Formats: sequence, structure tokens, C-alpha cells
Amino acid sequence: VDESELLTVPDGWKEPAFTREDNPKGLLEESSFATLFPKYREAYLKECWPLVQKALGEHYVNATLDLIEGSMTVTTTKKTFDPYAIIRARDLIKLLARSVPFEQVFRILQDDVACDIIKIGSLVRKRDTFIKRRGRLLGPKGSTLKALELLTNCYIMVQGNTVSALGPFSGLKEVRKVVLDTMKNIHPIYNIKTLMIKRELSKDPELRSQSWERFLPKFKRKNLKKRKEPKKKNTKKEYTPFPPPQPESQIDKELASGEYFLKERQKKRKRVEEIKAKQADAIKKRQEERNKAFIPPKEKPVVKTKKASTEKKIDIEAIKEKVKNAKKKKLGALPVEEVNLKMAADEKKKKKK
Repeated sequence: VDESELLTVPDGWKEPAFTREDNPKGLLEESSFATLFPKYREAYLKECWPLVQKALGEHYVNATLDLIEGSMTVTTTKKTFDPYAIIRARDLIKLLARSVPFEQVFRILQDDVACDIIKIGSLVRKRDTFIKRRGRLLGPKGSTLKALELLTNCYIMVQGNTVSALGPFSGLKEVRKVVLDTMKNIHPIYNIKTLMIKRELSKDPELRSQSWERFLPKFKRKNLKKRKEPKKKNTKKEYTPFPPPQPESQIDKELASGEYFLKERQKKRKRVEEIKAKQADAIKKRQEERNKAFIPPKEKPVVKTKKASTEKKIDIEAIKEKVKNAKKKKLGALPVEEVNLKMAADEKKKKKK
């Protein structure tokens, strides 16, 4: 037999169910698990608890509901033969506490169904960012979550700081990846597109043994902005093991200048002189500011226009001729030559008559 055939699982193959014949003597020790539930789940648990006891009774597991402490407990009995039944019962009460309805919870008792409770509360620091990303996982009117459920064949419940998933093992793996990527600011639509392509590729038997990387989309971040550099950059000083020198006190400064040894009268006189000098400087500056208004502005020098070096010669005779011609030529009248020709033609006509 080829090794490739040994590694593959035939289609439609199922693990045989665990029966009493596999463990006729039962369990040696009694095991139990307990979990707390929130106050708002109390009314629902009261209603569905008989159904829970009936479902667990088929696997010979006892279930107790303590409304005073707010806890649910499951324990094995002498008749319990399946050692993994108590683990399934533990998952069942955990899911009930996380607001998963009983219609979905009882599926955990099947062999090919498992559950995964993903804690997302500590993945994001800011509360506003956390709520925004959790809402992104749900999508508009729960459409994103519904698409994820159809692609993974899992039931998903987003409640508080956790995401509860219930379904086959392969689907739970994909759900965990999508949830964690969403909380890391990767939109779930990218993972949903990848899952849709994988679903279509899995239908082709020839592509099962090949790599699917060439078919899967590669998404790149396009809107990444570079971090703005601050205007004032704080440069770190070189580390020195010695402390900085102690600043000089007022007495040290007086000792250095020799003022410390002066008498009180001399010190007072020196202070008065300094004040007078400052006042004189201030008066001088103020006077200069006032005098600025009386200083005449500088006038711009007058630019003389250069005379034309060569004057254009005017032809007087040509102008006179133009004026004479203009006087002779009346507005709308015929020229002199045409008038003479017309007069000659009229005379000829008269002679013929």
C-alpha cells in the first residue's frame, strides 16, 4: 500500500461511537466540574434545566443548579462508562453560562462537535477600540458573523469579553484565526474571501495534494501613514556616572564678586545705582520711540526722463497736399475726373438730339 493512501482519510469515514462494551466496568473515581453563571442567565437556566438534566442523563451524568451560589455542577455516576462524557458536560455548562442557547449547546455531546471559548477582552487596550472591533466582527445586522458561520459550519456567539464557538474541529480553528485577526485590526472580510476560495478548491480532488498559495489572495495595507516626526527632538545626553555640579548659591556669587564683604550702606547704594541705571535706559528707549514720529520719511529721488536724441522730421508739404485733397473731396461726392467724363457724355447726347 502506498504511504499517500495511508495518510489520507477516506470520504464519509466516521469514528465508531464509544459504547458500554468498550468499558463494561465503568469508572473508578467520581469526577465533577462546576462553573458560575451571571445573574441575568438565572431565568433562562431555570426554564431549560430539565432539558439539560435529560440530555446529560442519557450519558449517566448528574447536573445540579444552585441558584443561591449562582453555579452549575456536573458529576459522574457509577453507571457512567464514557470517560470523556464529563469533559463534554463541563463544556456544556460553560457554554450555557456564556449565553449560548440550549438548542445549540446540546450538540456538544456529539463525537464530531467541539467548542472553543476565545477571550478577547485583553487583546485591545482602549475600550472604544475594543467595542469598534467587536462590532466589526458582527457586521451590519450580523451579516459578517452569519457568513462566517456558513463557511465554518460553526455556531458563534459574541458575548461580552468572549467569543464562544461550537462546531467541527476544522471550523473552530478558522473561527479562532478570524477572531484574533479582527482584534488585531485586520478586517474579517479578507479572511472570509480566503475561506470562500478554499471551499471551492476543496471540491476539486486534483488540487487536494497541491499547494493553494497561488489561488489565495494576498492583501496589502495601502493606507499606512508614516509616523510624523516631532518638531522638537529630545536628544539623549551621554551617560556620566558623576552627578551634575551643584548650582551656585546667592552667597557664593556675592563672595566671587566681592559684594559679600561690603557694608550694608554700600550695598544699598549699589542697588540704588543699578535701579537708576535701569530707569535711565528705559527713559532713553521710550524717548527714542516717541521721536520716531517726528523723523521725516526719506523721499524717493525724482527720475528725469531722457530727451529723445533724434527728433522725427515732419514733412510739412506732404501734410498741405493731404489737406487740399480733403477739402476738394466732399463726403459722398464723385472724384473730379469722373465728373468731367460725365459732363462730356451729357453734351454728346444733346448734340445728337
